[in-house]
Amino acid sequence: MGLFKFLRAVITRALFILVSLVGVWRVTTVKKDHTYWFLTFLFLPLVAEMIITLRRRKGKDYKWFSPPIFLFLISIIPSIWILELHHQHNKASEPQCQEIDSWEDMLRMITVNETMGKLTHQNYLKNINQMLSAVCSNIWILALHQIHLILLIVGKWLLPLGGGVTRDELSQLLLIFVGTAADILEFTSETLSHVKENSPQLVYIILSVWTWSMLQFPLHLAVVSSKPDSEGEQEVKEVSLWTKHSTDMWTILEALFIHDGPFLVVRLIVMTYYNILHQMLIFFAIKNFLVVILNLYRLAVICQDFRPSSSGSGSGSGSGSGSGSAVP
Repeated sequence: MGLFKFLRAVITRALFILVSLVGVWRVTTVKKDHTYWFLTFLFLPLVAEMIITLRRRKGKDYKWFSPPIFLFLISIIPSIWILELHHQHNKASEPQCQEIDSWEDMLRMITVNETMGKLTHQNYLKNINQMLSAVCSNIWILALHQIHLILLIVGKWLLPLGGGVTRDELSQLLLIFVGTAADILEFTSETLSHVKENSPQLVYIILSVWTWSMLQFPLHLAVVSSKPDSEGEQEVKEVSLWTKHSTDMWTILEALFIHDGPFLVVRLIVMTYYNILHQMLIFFAIKNFLVVILNLYRLAVICQDFRPSSSGSGSGSGSGSGSGSAVP
């Protein structure tokens, strides 16, 4: 195993665990209950996966599915759920907090108060903990959303390539991840920020759809294509719609059932049933609607273009057999 691949595999998973640990720490701080540290047990599958992958696959990821990314999602999503639900249920009673709207606010959070004099190591950590705890809950939650989405992209880039995955396919996948992450971040931040306090069911709906949409990151079916190994496989590929357009079909299925389709349904429910309406919500609902319609149109085009080619190959084989029977 190359040292560079080994370091990439270990560092990526270490970053996953670090960000998940920050999420658990924030949960224990907000809930004021140390039993939430048991959430760190969710890190154990990621550690076990790292050991198995390093020993059996020399750190390489899989072709169609990424276990470390999936296990990272399992370790971070429960913390984000708890923080989101706590924030939505306690908006009115939350104490005064520190907003970060300028560089001065950022520097104030980083630098230690010099008026406290010489600090011991223990007091220094306590002071840092107090400053971080003073940050508003919505800023913490948004930061966790942003960092974990960025780490999904960077982590996939750092992980050693799986067998059969080319660098071109990886670059396409990363570009898709960037666009997907931006839309998912807007979905959670904008939609949840306008939820009223008397609508707890809507919070569960939004978080459930958000969790479902996270499945796009460990799955690589929409980019990685299966290439035929023999001539016989090529012939099957020509007569089978699914094998010929597998990547296109997976892209359409992801848009309809994992990403834009569910997002459109939730945004329509928010606007019609819960009577929440604002400019950005309308814009992104229209965007999701257009993506769904265009994917259905692309599906129709693929099926229509495939039908003549399959029938043409059938007629060609029929004429060939006819001419063959005419030969004595």
